[in-house]
Amino acid sequence: MYAIEINSLTKKFQKLTAVDNISLKVDEGEIFGFLGPNGAGKSTTMMILTTLLKPTSGVALVSGFNVVSQAKKVRENIGYVQQEISVDEYLTGRENLQLQARLNHIPKNQIEKRIDDILELIELSEKQNQAVISYSGGMRKRLDLAGGLLHHPKVLFLDEPTVGLDIQTRRRIWEYIKTIHKEYGMTIFLSTHYMEEADRLCNRIGIIDYGKIQVIDSPQTMKNALGNEVIVFTFENQNEKRDILIDKINEIEFVKEISKKDEQVTVFSSKGTEVIPKIFQLSSNYGIKIKSISLTQPTLDDVFISYTGRELRDDNENYNQRREHAKMMRLK
Repeated sequence: MYAIEINSLTKKFQKLTAVDNISLKVDEGEIFGFLGPNGAGKSTTMMILTTLLKPTSGVALVSGFNVVSQAKKVRENIGYVQQEISVDEYLTGRENLQLQARLNHIPKNQIEKRIDDILELIELSEKQNQAVISYSGGMRKRLDLAGGLLHHPKVLFLDEPTVGLDIQTRRRIWEYIKTIHKEYGMTIFLSTHYMEEADRLCNRIGIIDYGKIQVIDSPQTMKNALGNEVIVFTFENQNEKRDILIDKINEIEFVKEISKKDEQVTVFSSKGTEVIPKIFQLSSNYGIKIKSISLTQPTLDDVFISYTGRELRDDNENYNQRREHAKMMRLK
């Protein structure tokens, strides 16, 4: 049995298709990441899996239970930490966890021991009796994580777990997530638009864009598929022979793939040091000068560009899509 199984899942809000016929399977004990820009369909999928939204069509199972017909059973087996921090800042850290324990119907004789264990795990024991309003953003997120763990769920859902945090705090949260996974052996399903977060935490990643899954695999396998090295260059001058030049570069031995964006050309290669001199020779032959060139190892950013043809969409587009999505949800 899979921890999560999705088949042909679709969610529409009037004319907006937020999730578009996606299918995936997540193994028990796996950390699976949904990687994509804001508005790609990550949070909508997670809300369906946590029974907060009903799908338009398709089937989703969590811990073997149908998210629509067996929603209560699903909720009994999951933890969910949403993007916005949900702790009560006027209660102490311990009081927040006591409230969560009662909401999750944890037996009274187990509550205090579980809270002690969780507070020690997230390193908040010394701050447990202070009001949360005095906590830093990272401390509040750790307390939020603790609330999702108290009832020992089989599957933990984390929606953008480090959004809005500085990079140092973000990395500390990553370490806590790894510790939680090791301690409890639970399945973790997280959504993120941070490439490094997905790379550092996840056993496998599903890249999603405009509601469609583009690829599912391990981060390393995705990067290896592009080639061992990435050559990025820009032209100083361009003429009508530019596209012919790019086609010729694509024919060079050891070149696996080429992508273009405005003046920038990205070449994925297994032997970049041998390809670069040939690029210069071809550009000279066609009378096109190269302004800059670099050689690096492939990253998940390169993988995303390879599968979607673009970088993560700009803030204006993300904002407009989120606003439209929110409006559709209010109408729903």
